[in-house]
Amino acid sequence: MSLLVLGVIMVQSASSHVTGQTSWQWTGRGVKHLIFAGSALATFFAVGAVDYAALARRAGSHWRSLVVWIFAIAAAANLAVLVPHVGLAVNGARRWLPLGPIQVQPSELAKWAVVLYLAYWLTYRPVDLNKFFAGFLVTVGPVGLLCLLVVMQDFGTAMLIALGALVMLVAGKVRWRHLVLAVPLAAAAGLWFLMHKEYRWRRVTAFANPYAAPQREGYHMIQSLLSFTTGGMSGRGLGNGIQKLGYLPEDTTDFIFAVICEELGLFGAMLTITLYLGILYCAWQTLKEKKDHFGRLLAFGVGTMVCLQALINIAVATVSVPTKGLSLPLVSAGGSGLVITCAALGLLRSACRFQHEEEPVLPRPRPRRMPHIVTEAMWQRFTTS
Repeated sequence: MSLLVLGVIMVQSASSHVTGQTSWQWTGRGVKHLIFAGSALATFFAVGAVDYAALARRAGSHWRSLVVWIFAIAAAANLAVLVPHVGLAVNGARRWLPLGPIQVQPSELAKWAVVLYLAYWLTYRPVDLNKFFAGFLVTVGPVGLLCLLVVMQDFGTAMLIALGALVMLVAGKVRWRHLVLAVPLAAAAGLWFLMHKEYRWRRVTAFANPYAAPQREGYHMIQSLLSFTTGGMSGRGLGNGIQKLGYLPEDTTDFIFAVICEELGLFGAMLTITLYLGILYCAWQTLKEKKDHFGRLLAFGVGTMVCLQALINIAVATVSVPTKGLSLPLVSAGGSGLVITCAALGLLRSACRFQHEEEPVLPRPRPRRMPHIVTEAMWQRFTTS
C-alpha cells in the first residue's frame, strides 16, 4: 500500500508539467492513476481473501487445473496482440489489446502466468525432471514459447520473464547440468532478438557512451543522470523538479525513479528501495513458514518477480544497464500492469493467511509394456516336457 501511495503522489507530481501548474492541483493523469491505484488495491484484497490452493486443485487431470488455463489464456492474448487490427500499437510497439474503454497489456499477464505455471509444475512434477528431453524440456518449453511471443514487441518483459523463470527453476531444484545446457541457448536467442531490431542494438551501443548521441539514443540516459545530480541528498522538494518540465521523457512511467530522486533526494531513493525489500522480506517469511511446496514456490516467485522488475528499472534509471522499457512496479503510471501486479501480490497475501499440509507424492504412471508372447508358465511346461 505504501508503494501505491508513493506512486500516486509521484505520478501526480511528474504530470503537473502538462498544465504548468505551480500549486498542487490534480491533473488528468494524476486522477486517472488514482482510480487505477484504487482498483488495484481492491483487487489485492479480493484476491488475498481467496485460498491460493484453489488454483492448483485439479479433477483427475493436470490439464483441468486453473493454473494451466491461466497460462493458456496468457499465451492466446500475447498471440492476439500480434495480429494486425487486433493489437494496438503505441510509439511503434504493438503491446496492447483493447477491452472496451480500457487497454490491457498481455505481457503483464504472461509474467505472472509463468510464475503460477512453474510453481504448480515444479510442485506436482507430472514429468520426471531428472530427464532432459522428457522432463526438463517439457517443463521449460511452454515458458520458452511464451517468451517468444512476448519478445516480438517487448524485449524487456521477455528478458524479465526469462530471468524470473531461471530463478524459480533453481529454487525448484532442477538439475544444474540441464540449466548449463539451456541457459547458453536462451542467451544466444536473446542476443539474436536484440540484434535483429536496429533500435534495440543502438540502445546497447549508446549505453557505452551516452554523450556520443546526446540528442538521440543517449538522451534518456543523460537526462536521467541530471535528475540524480540535481536532486542531491535532500532533493528539490516535492513538485519542484526541473527535469519533468519536458526534459525527461517517460517521466511518469519508465523513469519515474529519476523524478523521485530529483524531488525527494537520497531519502526518497532509499525509501523506495526499502519498500521493495519489504516485499521480498514478506515473501521470504512466507516461504519459511509454509509447509506445502506450491505455497512456498508461489510466494518465492511473486516476491522475486516484483523485486527483479524494480531492480532492472532502477538500474536503467541510474544508467547501470541499457534502456529496457520496464516500469517501476506499483509506482509507475499504468492500468492493467498495476492491477495485475496487485492481484499477484494478493496471492502472496493469500499464501500468508492460509495454511496447507505438504502435498502427497503422487506415483507416476508406469509406462505400458508389450505383453510377453511366451509367459513363464508356458516356458516351464516347455522345459519340463
